Amino acid sequence: MKYVRQPANVLATSDASIVRALPAAESVATGVLDDAPTRERVASSMLENGPSTAAALAERLDLTAAAVRRHLDHLVGDGAVEAREPRITGARRRGRPAKVFTLTDRGRDTFTQAYDDLAVSALRFLRETGGPDAVAEFARRRTSELEDRYRPAVQAADPEDRAEVLADALSEDGYAASVRAAPIGDQLCQHHCPVAHVAAEFPQLCEAETEVFARLLGRHVQRLATIAHGDGVCTTNVPHPGVVTTTRAAASRQHPASTPIGRTSS
Repeated sequence: MKYVRQPANVLATSDASIVRALPAAESVATGVLDDAPTRERVASSMLENGPSTAAALAERLDLTAAAVRRHLDHLVGDGAVEAREPRITGARRRGRPAKVFTLTDRGRDTFTQAYDDLAVSALRFLRETGGPDAVAEFARRRTSELEDRYRPAVQAADPEDRAEVLADALSEDGYAASVRAAPIGDQLCQHHCPVAHVAAEFPQLCEAETEVFARLLGRHVQRLATIAHGDGVCTTNVPHPGVVTTTRAAASRQHPASTPIGRTSS
């Protein structure tokens, strides 16, 4: 099973206009359903837009709800997609909430690296024409969308619970995040990075993400390790409220299994 990701607008990865513009796979003339291309569009839409309900996918891709559910059933059976209960924020409405569907690690791995290659080429051009500051500004603009989406849930939580809430939000977007306790704070761990191949050449993406974490959590966080630099997990130290971590070395002692940014394990 191999899905080919349709290259999207590198400057706005949540833009589904290209996906919507693709022709429908159902042939009106013959009535024959070409399943594979449509299934690729369903999977690609979740990759571009994150966890989605069947109704949202149907509207986004201009398909019937029944067709989307059939493709989702097939993708779930293949292990490429999993169904989750939605995270409820605010007052609970009547009735059972619709399940959301998201790509699994296997589902993401089936996509080719065409998007990464395109993103790297675009950022290289941006660096050559606009300099490092232009790349940094792009990285900040990219992460600002995440910040806007995560802020309501994170700020509604108690300060000591915000790292967990942020991890939940990141996990819904495919980062497989978790939080573990450390002597002077928490460590936010991201076990998957959708842009690791790009960030290996452009660390500004990691730096902008760390700045977002600091603003959302209201603390001076420190990135200890990244997948982009060869570590197994992206690890960010989040000190307890009122605790100031003065050096990266002090924070890294809490996480001896990870290598600090700028060094790779031998």
